[in-house]
Amino acid sequence: MHFRVARETLLQALQSIIGVVERRQTLAVLGNILVETKPGQLRLTATDLEVELVAEIEADTDSEGKSTLPARKWLDISRNLPEGAELEVRFGESQATITAERGRFSLATLPIDEFPEIDDIAATDTVDIPQRELRRLIEATHFSMAQHDVRYYLNGLLLELTGAMARAVATDGHRLALADSDSNIPVSAPRQVILPRKGVQELLRLLGSGDDPARVEFGSNHLRVTVGGTRFTSKLIDGVYPDYHRVIPQGGDKHVRVDRQTLRQALTRVAILSNEKYRGIRFAAEGDTLRIGSHNPDQEEAEEVLEIDYGGEAVEIGFNANYLLDALAAIDTERVEVTLTDATSSGLVRGEGVENARYVIMPMRL
Repeated sequence: MHFRVARETLLQALQSIIGVVERRQTLAVLGNILVETKPGQLRLTATDLEVELVAEIEADTDSEGKSTLPARKWLDISRNLPEGAELEVRFGESQATITAERGRFSLATLPIDEFPEIDDIAATDTVDIPQRELRRLIEATHFSMAQHDVRYYLNGLLLELTGAMARAVATDGHRLALADSDSNIPVSAPRQVILPRKGVQELLRLLGSGDDPARVEFGSNHLRVTVGGTRFTSKLIDGVYPDYHRVIPQGGDKHVRVDRQTLRQALTRVAILSNEKYRGIRFAAEGDTLRIGSHNPDQEEAEEVLEIDYGGEAVEIGFNANYLLDALAAIDTERVEVTLTDATSSGLVRGEGVENARYVIMPMRL
C-alpha cells in the first residue's frame, strides 16, 4: 500500500482532524490516524472515542488498503516541509516510510484492528443548515456550558429543532444562553440532542462562516455533521435537559438601555477590584444613571457611573461580572438592553431590538 499526495492538500486535512487527538491517551492507537486508500482518494480518521473526525482528499493511490500513522508526528513533518512538496508514503508490516523532497522519514504503525471506528449511526433525520447559521447558534451560547458539573447534561450544549427553527441552549445553573436560527429548518419530528463540550469545540473549528450547507444527521446516540470533505461524528450526552423555558424571566418592567462597548469597558475596569473568587459587582440604575461598583476583602473599591436610557424607579442588583462580560461579548449590536424585575430576580440581557439571542443571569448577594 502506498500513495502520493500534495503537501498543502494533506496539511489542510490533517489540521482539520487533529483536534480530537489528545496528547495523553488511554489507548496508544488513539494517538494515531487511520489511513485508508481507495482509487484516487485518501481517507483520514481521528478519534478520542467520544468524537470522530474523517477527512477525504484526492491522492494518487495504487490500491485499496488500511494502516495507521502517528498523528502529531505526521502533522509536524508535513507542516515543516517546503510549500509545493509532494509526499510519497509506503507502508510495510510495522513501519511506514515518508519521502518528500530530499527527506526520508520512517514512522511506526499500529494494527488497524485496534482502531475504533463509528460506522452507521442509524440516522433517523437529516437536515441541511447553512454553516454560518449553525456556527452563530453555537458561538452565541457555548460559553454558558458547565465544565465539571455532577449534573452531566449541563456539561453540554442543547441543540433543538422544533420543526420551524433551530435553537441552541447552554446553562451552568447560574446563567443561561439561548439563540434561535433566523431561517426555517424543517424536520420530520421535533429533535433535542445534548452535544458534549469536546464535540462543541470541534464542531466550531469545522464550521465556516459562509452559506454553504452543513448536512446534519441525527442518530439515536450520535450527531453527525458533514462539511465539504470532512465528516464530524460525536456521541451524545444521554440525559434530559432541564426545562429552560422556566428560567427565562417574564414580565420584567425595568429596561436599562446602554451602549454595549461603554458598559463592557466599565465592567472590565470595575471587576478588577471585585472579589477574585465570586467576581460580584453592584449594578444600580436610577433615572438616567447606572452605577457599577465592586469591593473586595482588602477593603478596596471601584465605581463607574454611566449615562443610560432608563428613567425608571431605582433598582439595585448584584451580578457576576464575568457572566455579564461573556454575554456582552456574544452580542454584536451597538446597544444592549438589560431587563430587571427586582434585586432577587434574574436579569435578561440582549441586544437592543434583538429577539433571537437572550442571556439570563442569576442575581448575587453582595
